[in-house]
Amino acid sequence: MFGVGLPEFAVIAFVAVLVFGPDRLPDLARQAGRMVRQMRRLANNARDELRAELGPDYADLELRDLDPREIVKRHIAEALEDDDEPVRPPRRGKRPLADGETPPYDADAT
Repeated sequence: MFGVGLPEFAVIAFVAVLVFGPDRLPDLARQAGRMVRQMRRLANNARDELRAELGPDYADLELRDLDPREIVKRHIAEALEDDDEPVRPPRRGKRPLADGETPPYDADAT
C-alpha cells in the first residue's frame, strides 16, 4: 500500500515511538484509524450522491472510473479492440522496401 514495504513501515514505527513515546502511540493509532474510516465514509457518500444525480445509467459508476489515466487506458483498449489491422506510425517520405531489395547502409554512420 502506497509503496511502503515492511522495512519502511518498521522505520516509520520506530521513529513514531521515539517522537511520540509509547504512552501516546495507541491513542494516535486510534485517531488515525478513525480518520481513515471517516475518509472512506466521505468517499462512499460522494460516490453514492454522484450515482444518484447521474441516474440509473451510471448505477455501476466507481470514482476510480473518473481518473483521467483510467479513461485514457479504457479508450485506447477499446480502440485497439475495434481495429483489425495493427496501427503503424506514419512514414514521412519513405516507401517500404520491395521484395529482395536491401536496406540502405551507410558505412560512415557506424
